[in-house]
Amino acid sequence: MKPNTLLIAGATGIVGHAAIEHFSALPDWNVVTLSRRAPPAREGVRHLSADLTDAAACQQAVALAPDITHVLYAALYEKPQLLAGWTDPEQIEVNRSMLRHLLDALALHAPGLRHVALLQGTKAYGSHVGRVPVPAKERWPRLPHPIFYWQQEDLLRERQRHADWSFTILRPQIVLGYAQASPMNVIAAIGAYAAIQQERGLPLSFPGGGRYVNACSDSRLIARAVEWAGQHPNAANETFNVVNGDVLVWQDIWPSIATHLGMPVGEDAPLELARDMPRHEDVWSRIVQRHGLQPTTLAGLVGSSWQFADRNLAYGQATPDDRIVSPIKLRQAGFADCIDTEDAVLYWLDRMRKARLLPPGPA
Repeated sequence: MKPNTLLIAGATGIVGHAAIEHFSALPDWNVVTLSRRAPPAREGVRHLSADLTDAAACQQAVALAPDITHVLYAALYEKPQLLAGWTDPEQIEVNRSMLRHLLDALALHAPGLRHVALLQGTKAYGSHVGRVPVPAKERWPRLPHPIFYWQQEDLLRERQRHADWSFTILRPQIVLGYAQASPMNVIAAIGAYAAIQQERGLPLSFPGGGRYVNACSDSRLIARAVEWAGQHPNAANETFNVVNGDVLVWQDIWPSIATHLGMPVGEDAPLELARDMPRHEDVWSRIVQRHGLQPTTLAGLVGSSWQFADRNLAYGQATPDDRIVSPIKLRQAGFADCIDTEDAVLYWLDRMRKARLLPPGPA
């Protein structure tokens, strides 16, 4: 019998998908997924269907997996207007109640629970409301800006004080990975934008704004950090930034992306993807038919990620602020894994190609 059972809440998202792949390949782990939609079937992975906004459904689902020892909470409720939703009181309360429903169910039905990993992000440092000093550090005092992270974190800390389990809060930056209709998947947005440009006979022009230094978090790295945090005493009740270890300027890796996709690089051509790309469903339909892709609409593939891509490619910003977080605390605690970001971007574009979500590359 395997000694560890991980429950992944939010299994159809970018981090959930990577965690399924990572933990299902480990010999000492069982994997249970929890989400409204089932992720792609995988041998040895159990799925529990439940809407986290429904307290009774959470109770019924978690009762079917009393062997849970670890939890990765990667579930998220976002508004259609992505950026505006980040400070919306209703969105904040829904995200808090989703976590509360799961913690209530675990308290009743998971007596062997040992660890909960909770995802936050760089909005903890106020990146969604203003300039953040560089590099952002976990030890800084909490800023009084609206974000659901604080309500979730306070709830988690309150429950942990009366329990035998510990928690770890992980703060990735731009998460790179594989998912459909994710609200924050820059890979899907770049890949679909490139495919549409290519179909229209256009080069791969950079659609964003000014240059700035940024960082990313590969979802495979996050999954490995979750494994480490769930078993290492240095991670108990701590908060860590989780980034690849390098930095990037999007304009500087753009030629590499174009070459990888078999496209010429065009002159920079600022374009609001969230406004322009949804107009090209007909172009996307032709791409799907020509290449035998999965029968997915453009909206079904990219979701709200056009808005996320506009923000992170700095559309409309002549001199965007650098966004860099410090990885030092995590390294000093004992997790020193890293991934080359340029390689990661190309890897995940290829993964979406192999899944027939993006057209194949050059022969």
